[in-house]
Amino acid sequence: MATTKPPTVSTPVRTPIVRSALGTSSVELFVIGAVATILLTRAYLELTDYPQVGGGSLHIAHALWGGALMMAALVSGWLFLGYGVRSVAVVLGGVGFGLFLDEVGKFVTKDNDYFYGPSAEIMYVTVVLVLILSRTVRDLRKPTSRECLANAAAIAADGVIGGLPESRRELARELLDRARLTGADAEVVAGIDTILTRCAPASSRTTVWRARTSRAVPSMLTSPRWVTVLSWLMVVTALATVLAGVAQLLTGGLVIESDDLDVTLDRMTLSGGILWLTACATVVLALPALIARRRTGAQWPLRRLRTAALIYALLGALVDFAETGFAALSNLAIGLLTLAAISHQITIRTARGSAETRSAAVRL
Repeated sequence: MATTKPPTVSTPVRTPIVRSALGTSSVELFVIGAVATILLTRAYLELTDYPQVGGGSLHIAHALWGGALMMAALVSGWLFLGYGVRSVAVVLGGVGFGLFLDEVGKFVTKDNDYFYGPSAEIMYVTVVLVLILSRTVRDLRKPTSRECLANAAAIAADGVIGGLPESRRELARELLDRARLTGADAEVVAGIDTILTRCAPASSRTTVWRARTSRAVPSMLTSPRWVTVLSWLMVVTALATVLAGVAQLLTGGLVIESDDLDVTLDRMTLSGGILWLTACATVVLALPALIARRRTGAQWPLRRLRTAALIYALLGALVDFAETGFAALSNLAIGLLTLAAISHQITIRTARGSAETRSAAVRL
């Protein structure tokens, strides 16, 4: 009598950490919520002459409300499933973290000084470190086939709960295509794809909002020429800082006074040294990338420019925060325009590359 051999069950390779395909965007939304909360809280307190909640000897600091919101974010994420709940948890966590971080001056001073001068730098460094950590985790290595499968399966699970917007369905299928091209189990890929196909369609408020925003922005502002213009402006200003820093280092301070000329070049301070190093890094990264961008259509020059813009905007603004506090937001906003223009073009290039990847997978 013939016996049927049971199917072989492969032992999965244990991966201690699996990155989320939507993790970086969630971290960025969290940070945006925190920064917006800090700015709005400071503006409200300034306009209302810093009222206190409580009476007598009691004072309910808004850091407590921040802790309550962060707790609500954690508990809701534990209790419920679905993309919508996670988005709400990210927003609640960001607002709560902003309320908590706004009172950092009270936590690092003996006299609970809310107006402690370096509070702005502490907030800024904290936010920057979170963003850098997020980008580092995302760019540490390319997604593995298991990560692509796991993320596609997670999106499919969300679709089972409340349907899927077309944009997220397309993202899941792009992940499945990458998994297929990197040797993932074809049956597992087909099973997840079947679930995605059977998920009910759903509308995405985020997609609608982005579409409306894109239509409202003049095409001139989304032109790739802005990347070139803003990047060259960044390089020229950074190069001027480099040359001025070299002169400071060589002369140790210079004063020239005459009837027709008055030049004063101070010695390089610690903050000036940080700015000089930031400018050097910006020039070293951005200048070769700008030259290479004219000769190749590859992605790496844009990514190099984005790194240079991050260094130029974030580290440069760190010195501004140390010297002028929250007044540095205007300079930071100018620096982030360059970063936004570059990121917009990278998004467009990435979307085109994903479409080409899908076409190649279909041909295979």
